[in-house]
Amino acid sequence: MRQVIVTPYQEVWGKMFETEAARLRTVFGGRLRAVHHIGSTSVPGLSAKPIIDILPVVDTLGDIESFDTAMEALGYEVKGEFGMPGRRYYRKGDDNRTHHIHLYAEGSPEIRRHVVFRDYLRQHPDEVVAYSAIKEQLAEQYPVDIESYIAGKDAFVKEMEQRALAWWYRG
Repeated sequence: MRQVIVTPYQEVWGKMFETEAARLRTVFGGRLRAVHHIGSTSVPGLSAKPIIDILPVVDTLGDIESFDTAMEALGYEVKGEFGMPGRRYYRKGDDNRTHHIHLYAEGSPEIRRHVVFRDYLRQHPDEVVAYSAIKEQLAEQYPVDIESYIAGKDAFVKEMEQRALAWWYRG
């Protein structure tokens, strides 16, 4: 059973992303087009589960499974699409997760959705405060129920995603 732990933002998260991004650049080499730090740990000031979410962008998903052994050598569990067509998902750390990799091919709309959401939060500190409060309250309410924690923030996140996309399109 995974414990739900939400902590205040930590500067080390950016360094953890950079370290892992360098490893991913080594694994995927010329296939890699970009590596984005996404999720709550990518937003200064935002409380988060201390798991680094990374979104690598590759040229195509064709033959991407040929990199699975190299990802396993870095300590990742290979999960395939894991319920999201067009994504390849990898996670590190078993029940004490440290990293999630959400790999997409160039052109996937999921890339924009994640990056815009991150950038919106980075530019809207009031949203960071509100989101942090919800996450902290849910973690306290559901300390060993990750599904309820996720469900509890779902409507808030979806509404914020809509505000983020509207902000981006106006920009």
